[in-house]
Amino acid sequence: MLRTAKPRTAKGKRIQLAKEPQLIETTKQALFIRGTTTSQLVSSALKNLYQLKRPDGILFSKRNEVRPFEDPRPLEFFADKNDAAILVVASHSKKRPHNLVIARTFDNQVMDMVELGIEGGVSMEEFKGQKAAIGHRPLLLFHGDAFESHEDLRTVRSLFMDLYRGDATADLVNLSGLEHVISITAVGGTEGNKRIHMRVFTVHLKKSGTKLPRVELEEMGPSIDFVLRRYRLADKETWKMATKVPKQVKEKKEKNIEFDDIGDKFGRVHMGKQDLGKLQTRKMKGLKRAATDDEGDDAGEAVGSGKRQRAEDEE
Repeated sequence: MLRTAKPRTAKGKRIQLAKEPQLIETTKQALFIRGTTTSQLVSSALKNLYQLKRPDGILFSKRNEVRPFEDPRPLEFFADKNDAAILVVASHSKKRPHNLVIARTFDNQVMDMVELGIEGGVSMEEFKGQKAAIGHRPLLLFHGDAFESHEDLRTVRSLFMDLYRGDATADLVNLSGLEHVISITAVGGTEGNKRIHMRVFTVHLKKSGTKLPRVELEEMGPSIDFVLRRYRLADKETWKMATKVPKQVKEKKEKNIEFDDIGDKFGRVHMGKQDLGKLQTRKMKGLKRAATDDEGDDAGEAVGSGKRQRAEDEE
C-alpha cells in the first residue's frame, strides 16, 4: 500500500485533501485494466466500456498481473494511487474465457465485486450512425424482476449505476443534453443461468406537434451479453459505513407544518402551561376586592351584638 506522507507543497496538500471523504462526492473515477492474457472479444468490450465512461476513466495500456478474487491487493494499490472507486479488469483463460470483473472500493479496500463472462457481443465500431458526445450523462434503464429478487444481481445493478451515473449533485437534466440510453436486462433466476444483456442507444428528438417531442432510439453499441459467474458481496458493517449520509447533508424536517389541498401552509405552535393568576388585566375599581370575606363576617357580627345590648339596657 502507498505510504501516507505529509505534503510539503500547497499542490500536494490540495491533492491529499481531494482524496479525503467529502460531504458531496463528485463523479467517481474508474480504472480499466488489462490482465496478463486477454482475448479480442474481452479487449473490445473493455475498450467500449471505457469509451462510455470518458472523460472520468483511465485505460491502462500495459498488462498487469491481477487476480481480484485471489488477491485484491493490487487493485487496492491502483485504486489508492489513481484515486479511483471503480475498477474493471479484463482477462481470458481456459477455465474462465472472456472474463470481466467489476470491483468497487471503499476506504482504499475492495468492498464488493462481480465476475461476468462475455458470451457474445457487437462492438461500438460496427454500428453505423451518430455517437453520443463525450462527457454526457446517460439514462440508465434496468429491466427484469431478477434485479429485485436476487442479491447478487442487485449488486450488479448497483455497480453499473456507480460506473455510469456521473455527477450525483445535479438536480435537473436538460432534455436536449440526453443523448444516449444504457439499457441493462436481467433474465434467468437459477444459479449459473443468470444472464445480463447490455444495449446502448442514441436518443433522437423529433417534432410531434406538441410541447413534448417524439423520442426515437437508434442502437449505437456496444451490444454485450454477460453471464454471471462469481461474486463477492459487501459485509453489512462495511455497507452501512459506505452508505452512511452525513448529518450536514440530510434535509432538515420541519415539524408541525401542514399543507392543505390548495397549497396553503399551516403551522402549529406549542406553548407551555400558563399561570392565569399572574395574568396582567385592566385595573378597574369595580373589580377590586375589599376586605377579606372572613374579616367582613366578623365585623358584621360585632355591629349586631352591640345594637342588641343597647336595646336591652333601655328596657
